Amino acid sequence: MTNHTPSEAVEPADRYAVIGHPVEHSQSPYIHAEFARETQQHLTYERLLAPLDGFAASVRTFIESGARGANVTVPFKLEAHALADHLTERAQAAGAVNTLVFDARGITGDNTDGVGLVRDIEGSLDVSLAGRRVLVLGAGGASRGALLPLIGAGPSLLFVANRTAARADELVARFADAARFADAARNAGVSLAGGGWDTIPTDFDVVVNATAGSLQGDVPPLPPGVYATGALAYDMMYGAHPTVFMTHATAHGAAKVADGLGMLVEQAAEAFAVWRGVRPSAATTQAVRAALRARLVAKG
Repeated sequence: MTNHTPSEAVEPADRYAVIGHPVEHSQSPYIHAEFARETQQHLTYERLLAPLDGFAASVRTFIESGARGANVTVPFKLEAHALADHLTERAQAAGAVNTLVFDARGITGDNTDGVGLVRDIEGSLDVSLAGRRVLVLGAGGASRGALLPLIGAGPSLLFVANRTAARADELVARFADAARFADAARNAGVSLAGGGWDTIPTDFDVVVNATAGSLQGDVPPLPPGVYATGALAYDMMYGAHPTVFMTHATAHGAAKVADGLGMLVEQAAEAFAVWRGVRPSAATTQAVRAALRARLVAKG
């Protein structure tokens, strides 16, 4: 055992965690351990199971232990939004929080999901969204968290489709101002529209499935010709094998398909940057994604 004099004492590691119920399946401890190793950040990251009726109390106890921040997973993202003393613009837009920062100001809530999606599409998959036609399927929390970063990427058209058209219309109204002033420098706002499944136009360059349909083996009813030449079909769900949405997209004209594993890694990288002020390199996020993919395949 190595002895340290007081002047050589090792500073305690900053504490972080992912809070959820359930939480034992979370890959976040591995992801953030790899990020910390590469960036030489002195921290620990753990899984924290919160009772379904005890999220706020669990967060307060964690803060009292000296914690610096936390990720929030299901089913607590709305409670995290309500608990935060301050909200970032993207957390306000999403109406949900997946990243918490604890400091002298109190609790700040952020949402990195949408940024993770855009970074995966434009970075890892090398598909530019600027000036492209983008279709988002679903008008729930996943869509709401993604819309502001998608608008910020500058597509020419962003169409939100949902089983219930009214919910898509509500989402479009919520983000109308952001779309209108998306690129004031070029006087080129984003055309934002929405409707039911039966109103979906054709020829989209990117189609994002933000529904949970793949978990039940369901695919939203899409019109013939929905995929433009060279189109990307992206499913926010992920698993060991291609999702039912990815398989369907390939059979109906998508040139490229991807699942949400990259989004998981990229939203974590964004949270890490929020906490530590340093972003993991692209090489590290790619290596983490590959390792997670191998784990999924090994589990079958």
